[in-house]
Amino acid sequence: MTTAKDLFIIAMDPEPEHTVGQGDLSLALAGAELLDLVDAGAITVDGDLVVPGGSSVPGDRLLREAAALITRQPPYERVEDWLWRRGRDLSATYQDALEGDGELTQKRSGRLPFGPKRVELVDTPRRRHAAARREEGDPVLAALASAVGIGGGPPGQDEPHLGDETVTAVVATVHEAVMELEAVRQRRTIENTAFANIWRGP
Repeated sequence: MTTAKDLFIIAMDPEPEHTVGQGDLSLALAGAELLDLVDAGAITVDGDLVVPGGSSVPGDRLLREAAALITRQPPYERVEDWLWRRGRDLSATYQDALEGDGELTQKRSGRLPFGPKRVELVDTPRRRHAAARREEGDPVLAALASAVGIGGGPPGQDEPHLGDETVTAVVATVHEAVMELEAVRQRRTIENTAFANIWRGP
């Protein structure tokens, strides 16, 4: 089990505090993958650079894909650039993978057989593991969840103390990227509203 998959699963909770945007989640998943790769010994984070580590090969298929995308020659990629590059449509990639593993299922809304489909979690050991990690207040998972607006641990719990420079740096960069994405959304909303008003006229 990886932090990235745990994060995706808790983001799919049937009653989250609010709906998590796919773009926000994709950026956080890319950050979670970096931390999983650090744990696996596949990379290190030097300042704001992603530096390839030893020849360790992660056991998880999606992490192997991520490791294969790491820039192997200097100048190495910045963490922020990695988040945007790897994070493109990453939430959809995780959804497909977890559906393939039987962790997610698609069900139709309402009683009509042709109604819209929605994705639901299946009650599996992996889902229970992710839920337990969240309830125990795992600081890394809680910090990444917080970046996309999900409470990472029990109600009333203080902000997670990460205590590791690499984790702190990656999580901070995820927060910045999510805020940048929100700024882009707001700017587009304003521009679209202004454009609509021009066509609508006085």
